[in-house]
Amino acid sequence: MVRGVRAAEWGDVKRLRLDALRDPVAHLAFLETYEDAAARPDSFWQERAAGKPGVRQFVAEVPGGEWAGSVTVLLEEAGSQDWAGYAVERSQAHVVGVFVRPGHRGNGLIQELLDAGVAWAWAQGAERVRLFVHAENPRAQGAYLRAGFKPTGLVVSFSEDEDEREREFVLDR
Repeated sequence: MVRGVRAAEWGDVKRLRLDALRDPVAHLAFLETYEDAAARPDSFWQERAAGKPGVRQFVAEVPGGEWAGSVTVLLEEAGSQDWAGYAVERSQAHVVGVFVRPGHRGNGLIQELLDAGVAWAWAQGAERVRLFVHAENPRAQGAYLRAGFKPTGLVVSFSEDEDEREREFVLDR
């Protein structure tokens, strides 16, 4: 079952994020390190789980209550700047923090998470949904292509390291 995170679940949000940052390809998928996330105070995780306007985190909960994966969607308004400082040309949603536990990969769970995030974005008036994926992460790129996202050709680097190239993928309404 895919559903939105509830504020009282901040401990589960923290545990899932720390597990995601221990994944062997976390260095390709996330801009945050395990050490940085683990050092954050509980108040950070409480605020993250409580959410704020324009942000929604979804989790996939499997029988027994385990959280098998998560995705977060951020709304970006036309005329603003996104989290990386780039101009936002039209109302859109930005998918971040995608993670599915290894034991739950390959069974369509990522599609369910993305479907929930995209449906929420459309309901909020987004004209498109985008995400960035590391150029050297073919597994993730394949999952996004199967979900209907298309590469735009935009390649950016969020660091000075030329090997840290991220490709933009979008899903238009």
